Amino acid sequence: MIDVVIIGAGPTGMMLAAELRLQGVDVLVIEREAQPHGQVRALGLHVRTIEILDQRGLGDALQAHGTQYRVGGFFGGIDKPWPDDLDTAHGYVLGIPQPVTERLLTEHALALGAQVRRATEAVGIEQDAGGVTVRLSDGAELRARYVVGCDGGRSTVRSLAGIGFAGEAATAEWLLGEVELTAAPDEVAAVVARARQTQRGFGVGPAGEGRFRAVVPAASVTEDRTEPPAFEEFTRQLRAHAGTDFGAHSPRWLSRFTDATRLADHYRVGRVLLAGDAAHVHPPQGGQGLNLGIQDAVNLGFKLAADIAGWAPPGLLDTYEAERRPVADDVLNTTRVQSELQSTAPGPRAVRRLITELMDLDGVNRYLIEKITGIGIRYDLGPGSHLVGRRLRDVTLPGGRLYELLRTGRGLLLDQTGRLSTAGWGERVGHVVATSDEVDAAGVLLRPDGYVAWSGDDATGLREALERWFGAPVA
Repeated sequence: MIDVVIIGAGPTGMMLAAELRLQGVDVLVIEREAQPHGQVRALGLHVRTIEILDQRGLGDALQAHGTQYRVGGFFGGIDKPWPDDLDTAHGYVLGIPQPVTERLLTEHALALGAQVRRATEAVGIEQDAGGVTVRLSDGAELRARYVVGCDGGRSTVRSLAGIGFAGEAATAEWLLGEVELTAAPDEVAAVVARARQTQRGFGVGPAGEGRFRAVVPAASVTEDRTEPPAFEEFTRQLRAHAGTDFGAHSPRWLSRFTDATRLADHYRVGRVLLAGDAAHVHPPQGGQGLNLGIQDAVNLGFKLAADIAGWAPPGLLDTYEAERRPVADDVLNTTRVQSELQSTAPGPRAVRRLITELMDLDGVNRYLIEKITGIGIRYDLGPGSHLVGRRLRDVTLPGGRLYELLRTGRGLLLDQTGRLSTAGWGERVGHVVATSDEVDAAGVLLRPDGYVAWSGDDATGLREALERWFGAPVA
């Protein structure tokens, strides 16, 4: 029996596979595509995702393939600068195409021992008290302790598990593609600037290797969005909105996306779970989709691994939905707002002017940026200091950095007193005695996902937190 079968080898699925392998869990990833599709649907990583990947040792590889952009405009396209003292060591958006991120995560998961089977897909799922039987399109059957659907907005796993997907159907559609242009870059930039005065959903920009990534509103919402648009449709819409198709030719790929906004009724039904777009879909404003999925995976990974290993405290796995579903609900709300702000109708334009003025206030600007970047998330972990439930930024310690100590996927006690103890939890929680002027607490207990489970100097409180998140101590 396989411990976990993951359906979908995108960024969410491969991040989850890596997290499980860090804990020694047997993982098989099933992917229907024979090869990675190469579509650049996401262009960058936000602060919290950069931090998470740095915690797992991928920071240098990301920086080598990405470009740092310290620019505004990520909330509704309103161009306001980020605060200089944003609570992170990574105060920027990292421009990096989705295929590159996906490749790095795949290499990371494979290096840890994850297995991937391509060119087949799940067509049936049946679960019982002992596990889940997965039927594949190639006729094979698999038996697993758990199945996790990371198979996108049209998730087969979600459908087979009977999980509802409530929300709003698409009211608008855009065409997205990577093409070559004969028009000069200066001409392209000038035409795009003019077109965006009346259509903020339009854009054309460099995609590397002499190609351009273009997004343009479609003429209508297509009933079957599994079919990519014809190139003629794509160029026709370019001409309709820009007055030119820029001499577009040689498309590498074309696809569609909509403003559909939906959230799964549950993230878990028995031994079947959902993560990433399988659990939530929303418009792309703010660039949060890929980031949200990777963060789902890191939250789920250590909890599912603990359950499989047999030491999970009661209810630990249920905290995945309890913590991540409200985060997704908030992202859906934020993207709804941003969609309205990009409308050229009189009412939304008036609201946009007001929000633009409000963002001149540091508190408002900071609040919205923390939402977009993911560093404003605070899980409800009960009473405690202002740190509890929040992620802790990377800090410098004698001999290294805090995030370097999280690469094993274990929890971590940062002890600035030298009097605290993790005795009984040594295999699940690291213990470092060090001081930093950047940490305003005598001791901080971090979960494997980097969020603070406890802070203070009370040994009894520490023990309660260790038992809550890391199970009973080992004699």
